[in-house]
Amino acid sequence: MDSVKSAASVKPAAATPSEKPLLPGAVLGILGGGQLGRMFAIAAKQMGYRVAVLEPAPDSPCGQVADTVLQADYTDEAALRRLAALSDAITYEFENVDARAVEFLESLGKPVHPSSAALRITQDRILEKTFARENGIPVTPFASVRSEDEARAVFHGESFPAFLKTARGGYDGKGQARVHNGEEAARAWNEFKGHDLILEKLVPFEKEISVVACRGRDGSFAAYPPAENAHVRNILDVSVLPARVSPESSAAALKIARQVAEGLNIVGTFCVELFVLPGGEIWFNEIAPRPHNSGHATVDACLCSQFEQQVRALCGLPLGSTSLLRPTAMVNLVGDGNGDHLHGLETLLADPDAALHLYGKKHAPRGRKMGHFTVLGETADAAEATARALRAGLQWGA
Repeated sequence: MDSVKSAASVKPAAATPSEKPLLPGAVLGILGGGQLGRMFAIAAKQMGYRVAVLEPAPDSPCGQVADTVLQADYTDEAALRRLAALSDAITYEFENVDARAVEFLESLGKPVHPSSAALRITQDRILEKTFARENGIPVTPFASVRSEDEARAVFHGESFPAFLKTARGGYDGKGQARVHNGEEAARAWNEFKGHDLILEKLVPFEKEISVVACRGRDGSFAAYPPAENAHVRNILDVSVLPARVSPESSAAALKIARQVAEGLNIVGTFCVELFVLPGGEIWFNEIAPRPHNSGHATVDACLCSQFEQQVRALCGLPLGSTSLLRPTAMVNLVGDGNGDHLHGLETLLADPDAALHLYGKKHAPRGRKMGHFTVLGETADAAEATARALRAGLQWGA
């Protein structure tokens, strides 16, 4: 299967490091008030920086800890001007933010990292996978589906089984359908009609891993060991760091992360999600141009977390250590619709190797990420076993 659109036309320009780093006391702006913004703000404030957040919703996780909250839509020009006036540098916490907002901030002369050009590629699955292929990164066979005619053209036997996905938007399994034949693909195309779509052939992978990495304004690069990820209902459930893969697979994953960083001229923390195929070969899946759920364990397992790395990169400071203190497992705490309070925390907090992180959200509907906990262990297997046992004692209720 072939894509019909090149990513070359939107390749980001090289980053130009500013002459001086931003010192503590500077204001760091962020688009998005969710949990990633919250953890970024906590890291920034620990280092002596102030934080301004632009977020449409009231009482957001990030807004609860930020110094200044601008409650407005991401496309509100007056609010964007205010954020630019307040901030010395700006970032964003999720890739579905309107790229035009980032471009507008850049037009005001404010440094925004990662850049709008990198954002435009990473928020479009067609451009993203085309970028990977053009840079020699092994990638899942794919085809763009922008019309009914193109849909018919790719609906043939060797393309299946596959996923038909919206090219833009969608996360945690939203905006996609698994299809096994042309009839199912046609039904899915009609369901998503009106969106650019991508058909991705299902890869017979053994496990999913990810690499969280960071690139500084000076081009420096630092990557954490690959994490091994397990999902439930398309939402990350448990992430184990380091991934239980061969040294060769780990090295290949880290190489791809560096290729992505340099190819997109990214400044800041980002994540590359990958497949491990039988035999250990590593294939590219997608990029998140910001800190990632699978990197949350770095808060407790590393001297410098993925969020502190983002602060360092944004401010032009040297990147921190990515060495693990101990193997770690992270468990997402996801609402199930049975209540807004998590019971059983006493047992979790009694474990000296466990750390709890809740995001300040009031309601826990089914599928909503409410927090996470990490467990450090002597080995990755031991950390995961303890984490799963502790999770079994937690329950949502009134």
